[in-house]
Amino acid sequence: MASVLKPTPIKKSQIVAEMATKMEMSKKDVVKFLDTFVELAYKETKKNNAFIIPGVGKLVLKKTKKRKGRNPATGAEIEIPAKTVVKFSLFKACKEAIVPPKK
Repeated sequence: MASVLKPTPIKKSQIVAEMATKMEMSKKDVVKFLDTFVELAYKETKKNNAFIIPGVGKLVLKKTKKRKGRNPATGAEIEIPAKTVVKFSLFKACKEAIVPPKK
């Protein structure tokens, strides 16, 4: 049986190298840009409950209500507490660029 290699996600170092080449910048400057961008995304999402990445999608803080659930091991009913979660949703144009809609 032939082994099938799973594709691996691109690593930060590969992103930095690609961006440095395409933007004609030093890798050090690209790393600084990426780190600043990520820091801004965290800060703004926390402050404004949302952060838009133009052309890609949106990070959103969403509060969930407390609800009832069931322990799958025992079947006992439990209460799941309210919490805040981070969601990311892709923009339609981004989705269609990655996976074209069926015709």
